[in-house]
Amino acid sequence: MNAPVNHLERRARELYRESARQLDPAIAARLRAARNQAIANGKGSSLAHRLLELLLPAGAFAAIALVALFLSSPVQRTPTAAPTTATQAADVEELPPDAAAADPTLYQNMDFYGWLAKNGDSEASR
Repeated sequence: MNAPVNHLERRARELYRESARQLDPAIAARLRAARNQAIANGKGSSLAHRLLELLLPAGAFAAIALVALFLSSPVQRTPTAAPTTATQAADVEELPPDAAAADPTLYQNMDFYGWLAKNGDSEASR
């Protein structure tokens, strides 16, 4: 199952074991104390880490539910204000006829109607 250990890996292991044997006892004690402190700090933060693991998916679910609620609720539009002047009321009442129901002769001279729309106001002011 295990692949044969190559020369570089074997040499690295030998150097590690040799340096561990030659390590000063005071430095080894400081390293053990630092390791134990890191392990103790890791155990204390695991509760916070677990809480974060629970709150993150719950927050994502709440955000998705909120978006779904806004998208599924009907939009309530405020009614538009009634036209205040007589010209605005006339514009609302005088909508152009539907093309299928209108007289086809109205659509024969579309260029004239375009010219009239552009120049009608300037001619009337003279």
